[in-house]
Amino acid sequence: MYHVPVMLKETVDALQIKPDGVYVDVTFGGGGHSKKILEQLNEKGSLIAFDQDADAAANLMDDERVLFVPANYRHLQRFLRAYEIDQVDGILADFGISSYQIDEGSRGFAIRFDAPLDMRMDKRQALTALQVVNSYSEVQLQDVFSKYGEIINSKTLAIRIAEARRLQPIKTTFELRDIARQVAKGNEMSYLAQVFQAIRIEVNDELQAIREFLAQCALVLKPGARLVTLSYHSLEDRLVKDFTRNGNFTGEHQKDDFGNIYRPFKLITKKPQEASAEEIKINSRARSAKMRVAERNTD
Repeated sequence: MYHVPVMLKETVDALQIKPDGVYVDVTFGGGGHSKKILEQLNEKGSLIAFDQDADAAANLMDDERVLFVPANYRHLQRFLRAYEIDQVDGILADFGISSYQIDEGSRGFAIRFDAPLDMRMDKRQALTALQVVNSYSEVQLQDVFSKYGEIINSKTLAIRIAEARRLQPIKTTFELRDIARQVAKGNEMSYLAQVFQAIRIEVNDELQAIREFLAQCALVLKPGARLVTLSYHSLEDRLVKDFTRNGNFTGEHQKDDFGNIYRPFKLITKKPQEASAEEIKINSRARSAKMRVAERNTD
């Protein structure tokens, strides 16, 4: 089962839907956000839904206003051009992993299921968690754990994995979990979640995909159109914050030849909006969600 859509009303309301507009849901998943958008579109409106996970296609609604693109959102502009769409009226992105992917034990995303080390969101790609864990050097592993898991003893963890795989390949989630437990710092479950998160981000190239996606949003959104994002950890949220504020990922202002600061977006939410206590009680996934809304500048 796909997850209950997070902050459903808030995200769709933030798009300020025009009934005859063209909207993009770049993380279709179970289709919850898409269905809500469609409710506000008339017969002239349309929705383009992206999802790299082939399983998501099973959730498509029978609606001629919907165009499904089985691809990662990093290919946003290329596919829009292929369908002769230059600009759109709004984009919604719900980053992170879906509950469906976690609960599908065979995918290897979750600590609680013993499964082959996979972690691919797009099962067509070559790189898997098995390859990362068994073929990356100690230095590469340390870098992955430090950057993507923000693990304080990333070097120790990388050394322990390298020692274990010299005896035999690490093939399953439980094998990796048991190795990581030996060097866990602080809360064990939080530590293990960070380890799995780091490998998943590396396998799916998640942060680079978000960078590429955001850069294209500045090109494909019409002036006055909105970008609405949901992030679930600080690495994702930081990318959205930096780009919507500064038009880059350095956190620094860029200026043109005349000394004017380049700002592709106007911030609608100065600080990220979080889910209500009521929603969090019903849907635990909403606890870490941060919604940001930015509007394409008209200049």
